[in-house]
Amino acid sequence: MIRSRLLLPLLMLAAVALAGCSGGIDEGASFEDIAARAYHSEAPASLTLYTVVSNSDNSGAHTALMVNASQQVLFDPAGSFKHPQVPERGDVLYGFTPRINLVYIDYHARKTYRVFEQTVQVPPDVAEQALQLVMSHGAVPQAQCSLSTTSILSQLPGFEYIGSNWFPLRTSEKFGEYPGATFRVITDEDADDNHGVIMMERDRLIEEGYLDVLG
Repeated sequence: MIRSRLLLPLLMLAAVALAGCSGGIDEGASFEDIAARAYHSEAPASLTLYTVVSNSDNSGAHTALMVNASQQVLFDPAGSFKHPQVPERGDVLYGFTPRINLVYIDYHARKTYRVFEQTVQVPPDVAEQALQLVMSHGAVPQAQCSLSTTSILSQLPGFEYIGSNWFPLRTSEKFGEYPGATFRVITDEDADDNHGVIMMERDRLIEEGYLDVLG
């Protein structure tokens, strides 16, 4: 049995059952929590676009943008992913470590959805501009994940050609035109409700002492 003070983080994990632009608008975490969890990657400055695609009809279900600049964050507009170790404010997920990145991908890739991952290396100042844009954008209404992402990308030097659109697959196509863009498809046969991912992550948090369990 888990102590009541720890139920909320697990409920946050368990409440996110479907991929897509379905999250609500919330001001989010405090700046103190964000600063405490900030993660800096030593990898080259880059932008990574994630596109969630339906396996049933090949339609685009969600768009998100990871920015690796002075810190690594994920702009997850109207996204449903929640994690007790990841402060979120204005649809930006902070403390976006490689481990959290894997959980995010695993959460979305399932038997009904696959994930496109596209990465481009950019000058540090462009990555920093992207970071400032996503942090200042604010929370996004439902179904506007691609629109908000393209509105940010099109403000960056070298990405003006992307323009603005509502469709995740179109955004993926345009992003892939950037010189040197990499591309991979991530698939998984996890059940559609993805409880396995949630439970494994809960067990990891318990093992590392983040969550306590009564005997």
